[in-house]
Amino acid sequence: MAKTAVDNQREFRAEARFQRTSPQKAKLVLDMIKGKRVEQALNTVHFSTKRMAPVIEKVLRSAIQNANYLAQEQGLDVDIDNLYVRTAVANDAPRMKRIRPAPMGRAFRYQRRLAHIIVTVAEKKPGVNVTTAVRAEEHAADAKPAKGAAKKSAAKKAPAKKAAAKKSPAKKSAAKKAAK
Repeated sequence: MAKTAVDNQREFRAEARFQRTSPQKAKLVLDMIKGKRVEQALNTVHFSTKRMAPVIEKVLRSAIQNANYLAQEQGLDVDIDNLYVRTAVANDAPRMKRIRPAPMGRAFRYQRRLAHIIVTVAEKKPGVNVTTAVRAEEHAADAKPAKGAAKKSAAKKAPAKKAAAKKSPAKKSAAKKAAK
């Protein structure tokens, strides 16, 4: 696998755990900001009408502040204006099991979904196209063949074994007599 200029960058991340939304709904907002510059991502989230947008905006601002703080503490040369959203994911959190009353004394169970939201920002190096670098990482992860796929391709390459000839009833009885 070829190493790109994006691989050796310093990343800064922030998390919001146990958020009261399904990961699917949070991903709708996160997909809008992936690969964008931080300033553009903040504007996109700020004017989004989704319910999770303010939470994601808060997480994004926290990641930016983490980058600023660590740059000052460790003496790193990080330009906040050159930051971009490298990854933005919403993972499944433990589900809350609930019960709803149903007709005739019964009860229906349902689950309240929760999400862990993780936003990672990195500094854009000059001369690197951010969106293509992020897409290249995603395609590299998708290009890895699954374990089952390798076995199937190996099975296709191997020559097919000839099926053993079935013994006729006369041969079976002769083989039984010879064994005695």
